[in-house]
Amino acid sequence: MLRFAMAALGAALLVRAEARAADSANPYGGNTDAVRAGRKLVARHCASCHGEDGRGGRSAPPLDSVAVRRAAAGDLFWLLTNGDLRAGMPSWSNLPDARRWQIVAFLQSPDPPPPAP
Repeated sequence: MLRFAMAALGAALLVRAEARAADSANPYGGNTDAVRAGRKLVARHCASCHGEDGRGGRSAPPLDSVAVRRAAAGDLFWLLTNGDLRAGMPSWSNLPDARRWQIVAFLQSPDPPPPAP
């Protein structure tokens, strides 16, 4: 039940993205190196709230949800950039654009590659 509620929260956060954000294409979409880099960035910056396995925590929605995989890349980028402090999501605008797009590439990868050796 908690997992469902947190997934609903994640979907609600994505709805807040500006309409024009959805039109932004991920320049790293489908790039295996970018997905690997995104995996490392998620482990470093996101896992403390969203869980080591990305399945959510007590206060953060899961990252491995259908809503995340189906979301427009631009919406995810917008959420990473702007955050939503009321919902507990910080802004990651201090990360360079390329890093935020790499996180999006990882989150939307249907079959993430294993970490690089």
